[in-house]
Amino acid sequence: MSQEIADRIAHRVEASTEIIVSSTSGDYDALAARYGARVTKHIQSGAVLEATGGQIDAITQDPDVAHVAANSIVYRMMAVTTKATGADQVWAGLDHLRGITGRGVGVAVIDSGVFPHPALRDRIVVSVDFTDSPANVKARDQYGHGTHVAGIIAESNADGYSGMAPGASIVNLKALGDDGSGKTADVINAIDWAILNRHQYNIRIINLSLGHPIFESYLDDPLCAAAQRAIDAGILVVAAAGNLGKTADGRPVVGGIIAPGNTPAVLTVGALNTKGTVARSDDVMATFSSRGPTAIDGVLKPDLVAPGNRIVAASATGSLLSTTYPDRVVVDGPGQDDYIELSGTSMSTAVVSGAAALVFEARPQLTPAQVKAALQLTSSAVAGAGLIEAGAGSLNVASVLQLIECSHCGSAVAIGGETVLPLGMVYSVIGGHTLARASRPLNYLLTNLDPTSLLRFPSVADQSPILTDSLIWTDSLIWTDSLIWTDSLIWTDSLIWTDSLIWTDSLIWTDSLIWTDSLIWTDSLTWTDSITSPD
Repeated sequence: MSQEIADRIAHRVEASTEIIVSSTSGDYDALAARYGARVTKHIQSGAVLEATGGQIDAITQDPDVAHVAANSIVYRMMAVTTKATGADQVWAGLDHLRGITGRGVGVAVIDSGVFPHPALRDRIVVSVDFTDSPANVKARDQYGHGTHVAGIIAESNADGYSGMAPGASIVNLKALGDDGSGKTADVINAIDWAILNRHQYNIRIINLSLGHPIFESYLDDPLCAAAQRAIDAGILVVAAAGNLGKTADGRPVVGGIIAPGNTPAVLTVGALNTKGTVARSDDVMATFSSRGPTAIDGVLKPDLVAPGNRIVAASATGSLLSTTYPDRVVVDGPGQDDYIELSGTSMSTAVVSGAAALVFEARPQLTPAQVKAALQLTSSAVAGAGLIEAGAGSLNVASVLQLIECSHCGSAVAIGGETVLPLGMVYSVIGGHTLARASRPLNYLLTNLDPTSLLRFPSVADQSPILTDSLIWTDSLIWTDSLIWTDSLIWTDSLIWTDSLIWTDSLIWTDSLIWTDSLIWTDSLTWTDSITSPD
């Protein structure tokens, strides 16, 4: 029998439920009659029976019964994502709080364009093409990636595939061509257009589910500089960590973060594998997700992680992805109602952009740094993952709303029948350097922070509780047991590869981590994440 059925029997749950029964006899009507159960449906491999706890116990002991499983509820992966991150609770309203859907918040999707999918058509407020696309397909998504990203952020719930922020607006800025690649200059132009037009379309977020390998310090990279300009203008930039977490033969790699995710002030997102369940206790890191620290600068990244494995969202009908990978088109609807399943940090980046839209609707006066901090502070630990893999932890937007909207509410929320506690960790940028630290418990922060000036930083002079006490400055990053999920986290100005580094076998730096030359160095922005094999 399945574990779920075994648990019901062990706990003597008597309420009736549906079970799926496989029998060697094949006579399910007789089997049901024998134990007073009722057949509700016949299926190819058995039948669905409605039975009480005692009847189920008896059925499992019948010699003709090969297997008994629960007729469990299954969810589409985007539905799993919105539930697993607490977004559905935010839409419904937490405690006495009003429902939040991202209404009026503009999200600039700089990508391969957005197809006018029925679930997105009313969400797109403007489309601009920065590529050399023919006039008849300007800003249209011939590749298929941008549509999927936009769907994760803001698609309506018309077909049961709701995005993270179904009330948000999509600003469609096409900077990638029909093959999913593009030039850095086109992305920069799109970023600068978003800055220039941010007031007209209320652009609070730029989603960059793209990037290129790190060739230079973020201080010199023009793409990173453009991202910083947007942040300085009041726009939160959410960028993919990249999909360089392992070699072709499956060995883990460190230092694979891509630009502009290496920019300290950018919110850089890694990918989580939810295993197809709402409960967070079985979540693991997606093996393809890039680990930090960043090349050249040694910035501690990613900042947090979110679901990015086998995510179902809108598909651009006839696009390169949908025609090349027809097995990933999970819903081949009438007309333009197609949906496709993709994996990558591109998908997790879109999840976080949607979550940020919810936060900006709730508290439009927040700065990008404050929203980034709130999203990190309320994230929860990922089992088996450290700072260079999961950053501050797994996104929990329900806890974010508790933090920013309800100072007297507790920090814990229930997701998938489990109580989820924030880790209370935040990275910030002080004096141009990355700061990471494990904070005091979140309830201390809730008690001591001024709710009208949430998370007041970056500023070295700022003496608020979040920046005091157990902080240790150092010129090198020391890898010890105190680095992972503790209150004695050591933070750094720079990562120096010298004898001052202390290596331990029990943590991150082991023989199984490979420094590799297998990264592809090109002059164009590549799109490999959209066809990443799921874990």
